Amino acid sequence: MKTYQVKTRDGRFLQVVEAGDPDGLTVIVHHGTPGAGILYAPHIADAVGRHIRLISYSRPGYGGSTRHAGRKVADAAWDVEDILNALKIDRCATWGISGGGPHALACAALLPGRVVAAAALASVAPYGARDLDFLAGMGEDNIEEFSAALQGPDATKADLKQRAQALSHLDLPTLLKSMRSLLSGVDQRTLTGDFGAYLLESFRTVKTHGIDGWLDDDLAFVKPWGFDVSEISIPVQIWQGKEDRFVPFSHGQWLHQHIVSAEPHLSAEDGHLTLLAYRVPLVHEWFRHHF
Repeated sequence: MKTYQVKTRDGRFLQVVEAGDPDGLTVIVHHGTPGAGILYAPHIADAVGRHIRLISYSRPGYGGSTRHAGRKVADAAWDVEDILNALKIDRCATWGISGGGPHALACAALLPGRVVAAAALASVAPYGARDLDFLAGMGEDNIEEFSAALQGPDATKADLKQRAQALSHLDLPTLLKSMRSLLSGVDQRTLTGDFGAYLLESFRTVKTHGIDGWLDDDLAFVKPWGFDVSEISIPVQIWQGKEDRFVPFSHGQWLHQHIVSAEPHLSAEDGHLTLLAYRVPLVHEWFRHHF
């Protein structure tokens, strides 16, 4: 695995990681909220087998990436463009999981000349959409978190400081207990072994680097994203599980209905974590048909 520091057009730095086939087709990964640009070993192995150059980065304020206070979801497109330019990559595909989903959609909407296909897995839809009850069906923990974000930065910061303190002492049994309002049965069964360890490692970056990235993500989700998903014209997959208590099934349905180029994968069996643990190889294989 390689690690880079990429300088953005406005002088910030992004922590970028790369693995897979260095001569393969480029796929950019957008991590969840909270998290960091840490690649999951089975995804790397899959990328090698499919001749994919797998690249992730920590969004501003996460990991070793400089904070970009007040950022919009749309700003992820310009950060990805800066990464592509720095690494001399002409074209890529991109996927994002959970809080990374809107950022993958931003790249699909705003970089159609560079991004050939995108996938959003368990992604929230835009807040304030007339035909979507944003909070309906979410687990209590996420209702509380988004409710704080709607109150503004001070309330969000106070809420996330408490959450970050709990994350700093996590092991898998504690994580399962702390997320009980969000975990359906299928997700509880997924949060074990190597996948559980990977998720813990991603969450623990908050202890090391603070809550700035998490804070800015939450605030960005509940204000205008800076683009309209109806503008997306490139091929897009929308993955959503009916057993998801983090992001309700209705969000995936809404995205499918409002993105004309969307190919839906709306599953009765999947939850939230199962998409990240098991479905990414299917996304990678689909990408290969669009380069």
